[in-house]
Amino acid sequence: MLDSLSSLQVSLAGIGGLTLVAVVIYNYWTSRKNAPRQAEPLNEPLSDQASGRDAAEPQEPVMTDDFASLPQPERKAQLDALIDVIAMVEVDQPVSGDAALAALPATRRVGTKPFNVEGCSQLNGEWEPLLPGRRYSAFQAGVQLANRMGPLNEIEFSEFVVKTQAFADAVNGTATFSDMLEEVARARELDQFASDHDAQLSFTLCARAAAWSPGYVQQHAARLGFVAGVIPGRMVLPSAVQGLPPVLSLTFDTQAAMADDPALSAIREFSLSLDLPQIAREDQAFGRLREAASRLAKEMDGLVTDGGGQILGDEVLDQIAKDLSQLYDALDQRELSAGSQQARRLFS
Repeated sequence: MLDSLSSLQVSLAGIGGLTLVAVVIYNYWTSRKNAPRQAEPLNEPLSDQASGRDAAEPQEPVMTDDFASLPQPERKAQLDALIDVIAMVEVDQPVSGDAALAALPATRRVGTKPFNVEGCSQLNGEWEPLLPGRRYSAFQAGVQLANRMGPLNEIEFSEFVVKTQAFADAVNGTATFSDMLEEVARARELDQFASDHDAQLSFTLCARAAAWSPGYVQQHAARLGFVAGVIPGRMVLPSAVQGLPPVLSLTFDTQAAMADDPALSAIREFSLSLDLPQIAREDQAFGRLREAASRLAKEMDGLVTDGGGQILGDEVLDQIAKDLSQLYDALDQRELSAGSQQARRLFS
């Protein structure tokens, strides 16, 4: 009887041991399966590393030798009667750029709208941003009619008049203003047009199975030309011209990017987006957004959705492309072509 009990105990102990091993193995397998996917060790440096930059280094607004070699946007007058209220400031004799700069108000905003002053160069008779060492035979002050904060209102127009008159007095000039009610009405009409023709698109890529680590997302995005932005969890596809807005943006959970050990952070989705009025039509921003989303979804085992869980198929994306083509046409007809200086200012 004792021998039988001993044999039974040994058998139960053996079974228990095997069960424990099985549980340990299962838990390990489950943990590995559910762990965030990690970036692969690089055998060859990415293009950023080859040029001496760390792929994780913020690149969005940072001046580097690489960016210095990019085409530069032309520095020219901004004020445009299409989207600005403009007041002329006449002077009896030329005023130095240094004196004009000293006469500018402390803030270059009127309410929620940008305020600018430009000078007519005595050298060539062209309007330009105020610069030291130049002399100006006249000035023009302007306030933007509308932006994404809404249209210029009566209070903002009055503040514009006060700031412009103070500048005119400082340079011994005489300011001439347009009718407030007419300009406010024009601002409302422009704001309505902008509201009807604005487009900020965003796709959400969702993981099918295992989550992603921040490094895994960054590595795959870097292969498509994205670089780190200044905000943790943000990457951008830069414009070919320095100083212009990025063509595309990629964003994921900021807290995951700032974790003590980001490799342990689990990301189940991230967004790809574009601000269409900010990007020139020839840059084909939507086509590049679509291609980037498709490639990342394929390589990372993800799904392209609208952010609400609806999968975006080719038929839906084709229709979006047609709608955007019509939007480009409408902006062109209004002389506010996407990517132009006027459009970037209006849709900001």
